[in-house]
Amino acid sequence: MHTIYIRTLKRAEHTVFNVSDGQKYYYDNQFSRRRIPYSSGQQVKRSLIDSMCEAINQTPSPTTFLFDVTKQKELKEGEVYGTCDPTYADQLFGGWMKAAKGGKDRTLKRRSPLSISAMRALHPLLAGMDSENASFDRSDRPNNKVIVRDEDGKELTEDEIVSFLEGKDRSLSRKWIPNNSRATGLFVFDIAIDLRRLFAVSTNSFEPEMSESTIEKLKSEGWIESENVFGPCLVAPKEIREQWIAGLAHAIINWRITSNQSRTFSLMDTLAVAIGDNANLIASSIRAKLSEEDSRRADPIIDESLADIDTFITLQAGGYIHTKGETADALQQAEQKLIGLMSSYDYENQLSKV
Repeated sequence: MHTIYIRTLKRAEHTVFNVSDGQKYYYDNQFSRRRIPYSSGQQVKRSLIDSMCEAINQTPSPTTFLFDVTKQKELKEGEVYGTCDPTYADQLFGGWMKAAKGGKDRTLKRRSPLSISAMRALHPLLAGMDSENASFDRSDRPNNKVIVRDEDGKELTEDEIVSFLEGKDRSLSRKWIPNNSRATGLFVFDIAIDLRRLFAVSTNSFEPEMSESTIEKLKSEGWIESENVFGPCLVAPKEIREQWIAGLAHAIINWRITSNQSRTFSLMDTLAVAIGDNANLIASSIRAKLSEEDSRRADPIIDESLADIDTFITLQAGGYIHTKGETADALQQAEQKLIGLMSSYDYENQLSKV
C-alpha cells in the first residue's frame, strides 16, 4: 500500500466557510435546485497545514513577494514563491512552485503528497444555505466619532451635519448589513496521502524540485540518499518523520477552518472518519441514499461493515445517523490508526518493496 485514503464527515451549523458574496456555493440542478455551500480544497489544505504547524510547534515557512517599479513610478505586482525548502513541514507536505521572471533560473516544482478535495455536501439534500440580516450597532455609545464629507471630500461641521439630517430618519452609529449567507448541514471531504512522496524529495536534475544549495544543505543535516519510482531522492531522517507524522495525523483529524467569522462560529464537529487503501470503498463508507418513501429526501449512511476500511464514529453522530459503533475516543483511535499506517511505510527502501 502506498496511498492512504481518508473520508471525513463533518456537521456545520449556521456558519461561514469562506467569504465570497457571503459564502462560496455551487448550484445543484438535480435534487434541491438551490445553492449548496462548500469550502475549497485549497482552504481545507491551508487550514490543515496551519493546524499541523501548531501541532509540531513550527513557524510556517516565509513567503517571498516580488514587486517591480514601472517607468511611471507605480508599483506592479510580480512573482510570489515559497522557500522551496523541505525542512519546513508546510513546504514538504504542501508542495511548492518557483518560476523566476525572465526564465534565467530553473523552475522548481514539488507536487504535494496530499491530495485534498473540497469540503462539500454529503448530498445536495443534506446541506444548504440560509440568509440573515445583521447590524453593526453602536448607537448606545455617546463617544462615537462621526465624520461626514461633502462631494469635495471636506468634512462637515456638527451643525452642518445636524442641518443635513433634518427630515431624514437616519442613524449615523448603526450599519445595516443585509443578506448574509450561512451554511448548515452534513459535509464531507476526502484526502489521499501518497506515501512515496510524503517524506521523499526528488533530486532529479531534469525536473528539479530543489536548488543544488538546498540539496547540499539537506545532506549535511542527515537527509538520506535513496531512490523511489520517481527517481533519486532525499528522504527525511527518522526523527523528523516520527515528529511530523504525529503532527500530520493530528491535523487531519482535528483541523478547523481558520478563516470563518467569529460571529458565526460553529464547532464543525466530526461525526465519522473512514480510513483505507481503496478509493471506491472509501467513497462507499460514508454516503447518502435516496429515501424509498420520499425521493426528495436523502438519508446519510455510515457503513461499518466494509472489509479493509476502518471507520471511526463519534458519539454525536448518533443524533443524525443510525449507527451502532459510536465511541467517545473515536477521533483518538483514528489519529493512532493514521500514525500507524504512515509509520509502517519503508520510506528509505521503497524500491525493494515494489
